[in-house]
Amino acid sequence: MAPTKKPDAEKRNAEREAALTFVRMAKEKGLDLTGPDGLLKQFTKSVLETALDEEMTEHLGRAKHKKSKDGRAANTRNGTTAKTVVTDSVGPVGIEVPRDRDGSFEPVVVRKRQRRLPGVDEVVLSPYRPQMLFTHDKVHRQIALSRLAQSPVG
Repeated sequence: MAPTKKPDAEKRNAEREAALTFVRMAKEKGLDLTGPDGLLKQFTKSVLETALDEEMTEHLGRAKHKKSKDGRAANTRNGTTAKTVVTDSVGPVGIEVPRDRDGSFEPVVVRKRQRRLPGVDEVVLSPYRPQMLFTHDKVHRQIALSRLAQSPVG
């Protein structure tokens, strides 16, 4: 009988694979992991916007571009509103918050009039942080070593 993997181990492997994919993509595109346009900031934006879209889907009871059962819905998506939220580690992040025609959508991930997201970094980035920190530290070590090699001795 072949040994079976625990669900937690499979989840961690999937998370590490996703993190590795993001880190490699950042390297290919020449992106920094941190900084104003860094990978962590873009990833935080993507996760928040995806969560908000899922909340809107749940609120309306159907996916984007899907018709309701009777063909016409009383409430539909009505674009997005730009919003800047401030996180602890990546700073200000510009996101697009979906709207509905009724104005009855009450997001939970980023509430109306909320600007600070104190714990979002841990929720969004914690599964990926070990791989990213390892890569980030490795890059900084390489930069420091190359600077040492270039500096005049004496």
